[in-house]
Amino acid sequence: MTKLFGTDGIRGMANRDPITTEIALKLGRAAIRFCERKGLRPIIVIGRDTRESGKKLERSLVSGVISAGGKAFLTGEIPTPGVAFLTRELGGGAGIVISASHNPHEYNGFKVFSHEGFKLSNGEETEIEDMILSEVTPLPIKHSGHGDIIGDAWKRYVFFLKETLAGNDALKNMKIVIDCANGATWKAGPALFEGLGARIEVLFADPDGKNINLNCGSQYTETLKKKVLETGFDVGLAFDGDGDRLIAVDEKGQVLTGDQVLTICAKMLKNKGQLKNNLVVSTVMSNMGFRFALKDLGIEHASSPVGDRYVMEKMRAKGAVLGGEDSGHIIFFDHHTTGDGLISALQLLAAIKVFDQPLSGLATLMTVFPQTLINVPVKVKPDISGVPELAAVINSIEQKMGERGRVLVRYSGTEPVLRVMVEGEKEKDVERFAGNIAEVVRRNLG
Repeated sequence: MTKLFGTDGIRGMANRDPITTEIALKLGRAAIRFCERKGLRPIIVIGRDTRESGKKLERSLVSGVISAGGKAFLTGEIPTPGVAFLTRELGGGAGIVISASHNPHEYNGFKVFSHEGFKLSNGEETEIEDMILSEVTPLPIKHSGHGDIIGDAWKRYVFFLKETLAGNDALKNMKIVIDCANGATWKAGPALFEGLGARIEVLFADPDGKNINLNCGSQYTETLKKKVLETGFDVGLAFDGDGDRLIAVDEKGQVLTGDQVLTICAKMLKNKGQLKNNLVVSTVMSNMGFRFALKDLGIEHASSPVGDRYVMEKMRAKGAVLGGEDSGHIIFFDHHTTGDGLISALQLLAAIKVFDQPLSGLATLMTVFPQTLINVPVKVKPDISGVPELAAVINSIEQKMGERGRVLVRYSGTEPVLRVMVEGEKEKDVERFAGNIAEVVRRNLG
């Protein structure tokens, strides 16, 4: 094992390297050493989603923190952005979330936040990784720390979320269907929207450790769409397992992309005079239609690598307050330091109120270009330019599509797959080109 951290923390199958109790123990120790090096309080705020493997990993993580002389604050089941908030709120030196986000329950992982609630930089991750792999020696027992359970953690987080909208009846008369993915939003989500005056229907809020993301949540919206149409409600909101991303469904049962939600919120902030530097940040995976939509709205755009932490890094560098990913990770920097599905939902609902339009009408602000994404399993991950047949087919298709289309081929940071994305004006061409590239990948890397 030579590398632990990927695009978004440490991720993999539970009980297999690197998602083992041994690594959790070492991560706990390393986190305390990291805080000591930075002159921060040796306190780690720890949260988790609803996976059955989470409790076991939590115990080992806490043991590592305590054996290194630190203190652990346990929040229990809470959305990932809740841990980022509570790390700041409780004065932690760092925060760690035990979660594998939108992945099936067999997976798990660790996401690490700084004392300010930001995801760590590459350099900081490397520093912690080096300490994990070199094994940190625990202190004698007389210097060991201890752990405390924060029993009202999720309620503190909900109070924080409510404060991002004005008034306890901010969502009065709104009818909302919520899909909690049997994940970390199962308590906070319903309490939040009901507490702001909305009438709600709740789906998939009965976690059993194995049903997280199972045919539900942001990746599987069929049940949500049916429920919105059946009830005649205004909007459907789907969260992923750890609650940091949002996918919305309009009153007609149509699914909006993260880019469409970004477009709507960008227009709202611009109209309110709150879009700092008239700029929105998104990743290279954003739909081409998103950039055209921003141009029509007179809004500037900047690109970042894939991953919401890279979006945040670009936002901080450029002075932007809004950014996100097409997958539904959206950052409202005036409100939080990381992507938060519940805040994204609140802002989208606010836009519906501000513009006094149904969500289906607001969705037309952006025309989504046809896009095909194929995840191809691979056995190795060589540099793409070093695979002659693959480089040649990509170049050929890019020339054929010109400025009205694009090809993006990249390895997943969390799974052994190569993502092949082709986007353009004609759906048949897009599907054919993506299929051609995927076949070359299978022959050479599968």
